[in-house]
Amino acid sequence: MSAQELLERVQAGGLLAGPEPLLVMLSGGRDSVCMLDLAVRARGAEAVRALHVNYGLREEAHGDDRFCRELCDRLGVELEVERVSRPQGAGNLQAWAREARYAAAARLAEAAGATIVTGHTADDQVETILYRLASSPSRRALLGMRPRDGRLARPLLGTVRAETTAYCEERGLAWRDDASNEEAGYKRNLLRRQLIPELEGIHPAAKENVLRTAALLREEAELLDSLVDAELAGGEGVASGTIRHARFAELHPALRRLVLQRLADAAAGRPVAGAARFADQVAGLTRGGSVLDLGGGVRAVLEGGVMRAELSQPPYI
Repeated sequence: MSAQELLERVQAGGLLAGPEPLLVMLSGGRDSVCMLDLAVRARGAEAVRALHVNYGLREEAHGDDRFCRELCDRLGVELEVERVSRPQGAGNLQAWAREARYAAAARLAEAAGATIVTGHTADDQVETILYRLASSPSRRALLGMRPRDGRLARPLLGTVRAETTAYCEERGLAWRDDASNEEAGYKRNLLRRQLIPELEGIHPAAKENVLRTAALLREEAELLDSLVDAELAGGEGVASGTIRHARFAELHPALRRLVLQRLADAAAGRPVAGAARFADQVAGLTRGGSVLDLGGGVRAVLEGGVMRAELSQPPYI
C-alpha cells in the first residue's frame, strides 16, 4: 500500500473529518509519526496539535523529546510537551504512564474542543484483545478498542504496523524506537514477541482471525446494547437508568449481566470490572432496602421494588 492509498483509507474512515481540531498523541514511534503526518495531510497543519509526554524514565527520553520538537517544526505543527514524574507507590509502570498521558490529552482536548487522535494499529488491537482475554473475564475483552470512543479516535486500527513502517519510509519520515518494547518483563512484550508468533505458527492468519472475530462481536454488541437500552428506558413509574427488580430477576441470565454491568458503569462513570458477576445475587435480593456491593466503589440498591446502581457511600463516623 502506498502512502497516498493509506491517506485515502484514513480519510474514508471519517475519523479525522469535522470542524474540531485534532490533538495527536506523539510518542516519536513509527505509528504516531505516521498518524501525525496523515493528520496534517488530511486537515492541514493549522488544525493539528501534537502532545508528547516525557516521563523521564529512560536515558533516551530527552532524545525523544527533541525528536518530536524537530518533527513538529518540520510539519508546522504546534507541540505541547508534558513532563511527568512517577509518584511513589504508583503501581504498574505501564498503567501509570498510560493514565498520565491520557489525563494530559483529555485536559488539552477539553480546553480546545479537540478530538484526541492516537496511532493504535491493528497489531495493537490484537495485543489488547489477547491481553484482556487473559486478564479480564468479560465480553469487553473480546471487543477490543473502538475506532471512536468519545473524544478519542483511532484512525489506524485497520492498518498493520508494516504499513505504517512503509508509509514513513516512503514519506522520508524518521522515527524513534523504544528499547523498552523489547524488555521481557512487560506482559505486552511477551504477547508481541512470544505468544503471537506461536499463534501464527499454529495458523498464519491468526492475527487476522482475532481481528475479524472482534469486528463480528462488536456488531453483535450493538444489538445487545439496544436490548439493554430498552430494559433501562424507564416508563410506567420507573425512572430511566433503573429497572423493576421483578423484571430484572426474570431476564435471560446473559441480558441480566449486561443490564447490571451497564448500571454499574453508568454509576461510576467508567467501566467497573466484574460487576456483572453479581447479577444472580442481585436478582436474589428480597428485602426492601437491600444493598449489594458490586466492587469498584459501586453498589446495587433495591428500594420500593426498583433496582438501581449508585456510588458506595463512605461509612458514617
